[in-house]
Amino acid sequence: MSQLNIRPLPENLQKVAIEELHERPGRLQEDLQALKSWADKEPHLNVRPDDQLLVGFLRGCKFSLEKAKSKLDWFYTLKTKYPDFYTISDVNDPTVQERLRYGSGSLLPTPLHDTGPRIMFIRAGSYPPDKYTFKEIMAVAHAQQELWIREDDYAAVNGFIDVLDVSRLTAAHLAQHTPTVVKKMLVFAEQAIPLRQRATHFINIPAGFEKVFNMLKPLMPAKQQERLHLHGNNLESLYAHIPQKYLPKEYGGENGSIEEITELSVQFFLDRRDYFIEDHKYRNNEKLRVGKQPDFDSIFGMDGTFRKLDVD
Repeated sequence: MSQLNIRPLPENLQKVAIEELHERPGRLQEDLQALKSWADKEPHLNVRPDDQLLVGFLRGCKFSLEKAKSKLDWFYTLKTKYPDFYTISDVNDPTVQERLRYGSGSLLPTPLHDTGPRIMFIRAGSYPPDKYTFKEIMAVAHAQQELWIREDDYAAVNGFIDVLDVSRLTAAHLAQHTPTVVKKMLVFAEQAIPLRQRATHFINIPAGFEKVFNMLKPLMPAKQQERLHLHGNNLESLYAHIPQKYLPKEYGGENGSIEEITELSVQFFLDRRDYFIEDHKYRNNEKLRVGKQPDFDSIFGMDGTFRKLDVD
């Protein structure tokens, strides 16, 4: 077997990986090779042979090889089938940088309680809805998530917590959250992304948001519903989950400023141009799949309807 090309985890994260994710450092190479061998034998798959990315799938699936196989298949299947929603076509496109700056999601520098889950801060609705669609914002967000699987050990091991400031959301933004678009986002998060979403907190809620939220919530998986928290316009209830010091400076915290974090996120993304250019080589050939391709019409629904998604 070739030498593993992955970062060693810091001691505190290695302890979590062993105790909670069932990682066994002595057999990590064997586990990774088993996943690679399976992917090589699947004729329709063309998986990027990147140890750091693949170990993220194993960790996100608590070293269940079968779950990691399933997520990896869904990951490349969805990117191949719906490139406009799950990938970016050209990292040098100036609109990519603009969409990043509109707050598709930035990881705050310090994890929760210093060594816990990564905190992702999102300024929902900060983009002009007459210029961009929610789908275009999500394409960038999904590309960011791929980088986090590969490059953020706190997110890969401890998972992440979303904090969404939805104060800028308007009726025009909400109209873009069609059932099919929402379902595509949920399916990717649950079936394809090996990052554990620990909770989602909505703050600064505008009029009308709660009505739409209550319409969409029952359509989400039960476990996903349990992770959702509405905090209105009073942040005090948020502090019970995330102490104030772990929020950005603009929210009275000590965890970086929005402007600084956004610029660092944009630069981090753009520094990986070559990664995304090369990424286009890794797509499925569904004509070679053994067995049936997923029934996307059934999964995502037609004419604005869709079914519940079961979660493990």
